[in-house]
Amino acid sequence: MVGSLDWEPAQERTELLAAPVAAAVGEVADARAAAIDPELADTAAFCERYAVPLEASANCVIVAAKRGGEISYAACMVLATDRADVNGFVRKHLGARKISFAPMDEATGRTGMEYGGITPVGLPADWPILVDEAVAAAPQVVIGSGLRRSKLLVPGKALAALPGAEVVALAQR
Repeated sequence: MVGSLDWEPAQERTELLAAPVAAAVGEVADARAAAIDPELADTAAFCERYAVPLEASANCVIVAAKRGGEISYAACMVLATDRADVNGFVRKHLGARKISFAPMDEATGRTGMEYGGITPVGLPADWPILVDEAVAAAPQVVIGSGLRRSKLLVPGKALAALPGAEVVALAQR
């Protein structure tokens, strides 16, 4: 297991998951959940307090892609040590004229998850999920649970297997 948390099978701890995550977590192989202090949900504070290496933590960012007056959304998964190349790779990959991080109220409203806990598990079915190749290759990564008060631990390959997921060279290192 990763860090100092008490990881339990996520399907047995659905009270720790946002509703859309709880509904989808059964499709994620070997998903485990753990409660955390919600004040420590942000990556740096979480990793320090719970002895999770940054390279074992992955962040999910929601982007809004605009083209021809239409807005579409996508999720980008990168290790906490990396940054998603949103304005370059992601914009071109999604065929967007303009791209930006989705505003907090849009990201939370459209996902049914809390800001700081958004995860690719349980996202709307029509959203692409771009998973950086380093995340997909990781034996296990800590990700959000949809709530700030808990985290999920999943194999990187399980994220690559999510509906709508595509493994790409997404990160700026």
